[in-house]
Amino acid sequence: MGVAELFRPVLGEDAPITVRAYDGSVSTPTGAGSVAEIEIRTETALAYLAGSPNTLGLARAYVSGHLDVDGDLYTALTAMSELTISDVSPATLATTALKLAPVRMRHRNLAPPPQEHRQHGWMHSKARDAEAIAHHYDVSNRFYELVLGPSMAYTCAAYPSETATLEEAQFAKHALVADKLALKPGMRLLDVGCGWGQMSMHAAEHHGVQALGVTLSRDQALWAQKEVARRGLSDLVEIRHCDYRDVPEGEFDAVSSIGLTEHIGRAQLKSYFSFLYSKLRTGGRLLNHCITRPDARHRSHADPFIDRYVFPDGELLPAGFLISRMNGAGFEIRHEENLREHYSKTLKAWTANLEANWDECVAEAGQGRARVWNLYMPACAVGFDLNNIQLHQVLGVKLDDRGRSGFPLRPAY
Repeated sequence: MGVAELFRPVLGEDAPITVRAYDGSVSTPTGAGSVAEIEIRTETALAYLAGSPNTLGLARAYVSGHLDVDGDLYTALTAMSELTISDVSPATLATTALKLAPVRMRHRNLAPPPQEHRQHGWMHSKARDAEAIAHHYDVSNRFYELVLGPSMAYTCAAYPSETATLEEAQFAKHALVADKLALKPGMRLLDVGCGWGQMSMHAAEHHGVQALGVTLSRDQALWAQKEVARRGLSDLVEIRHCDYRDVPEGEFDAVSSIGLTEHIGRAQLKSYFSFLYSKLRTGGRLLNHCITRPDARHRSHADPFIDRYVFPDGELLPAGFLISRMNGAGFEIRHEENLREHYSKTLKAWTANLEANWDECVAEAGQGRARVWNLYMPACAVGFDLNNIQLHQVLGVKLDDRGRSGFPLRPAY
């Protein structure tokens, strides 16, 4: 039996994927035509798959270039998403593992690709969190400019229409957050996990707000500080390289947390929301925008590939759990919405940018890193489309001592 045929029982006879292997073997689906082709280029790819028969093994083989996909990755991953390890019979798994045992033995000292990252130290300590953020964000600001586009926003956009551009959608997202926070001239905004500072700058430029943005990424902070100066916003915006837990100021009118909660962790959520509550004046609002899982049945810890290559220590929690923790910290919950379809569109736009600027992205971050992004963004788009992951915005307010929220009867958003 050739290498390609070895994988057909695992994929399924009707899975619309062709497998082509380095030994010349080819396996095609018995049913409908093929939507993509997996090319197993070397025995090293087999060794990675044998050593970790899950998404981590697949990622190692793909990132290192020993396995490739001919065709649209989103389409291929959508087809493969129908397959789960529980769908494969124990007998098939045992037979496949037995056949791959010699390969695994020949490559028993095989190291993972250098892009793979392992965390060290106490979970969610300041040092470990800084290490996780540096792994993902301190890659190359130019790389992110090429992938994210002029908006430099690395969070879910809010598309006002199906035909809106990525830049229009990112502006609409920041406008939506500003509307929910009821930002007005003279207010003070704390923007935690501010990234490249776009929410802080939007609040200053369009609402006359005094904004403090904080990020654990040194590269993000340096880029944002220069951009603040370039836009002439230095009197209104400060971007600080620090842990949000080290912000001494208080009495803010609003807090925006856009894409940070995923990095906080279940055990730290109570203290996280309590800390943000303590930073607000009476009547102040918090807008929490983060990726969630659809229910408690889905695991909270990230997929092995995402954890080792993309977002170390990331945890995704159900929206209801987040809301209960916000409420428990003292916030009255005023509004929430799910933007998961918007995140799929955002990821597809980023993937298109990566593909259009592929050579320059490789020059900036390296072939392996570019392949990580080329795999994880379509994979996440599939996850949002299939409702394996979601994106929720939750709005809370710090009531005064008489229970007044300061909200209009029918907010515009």
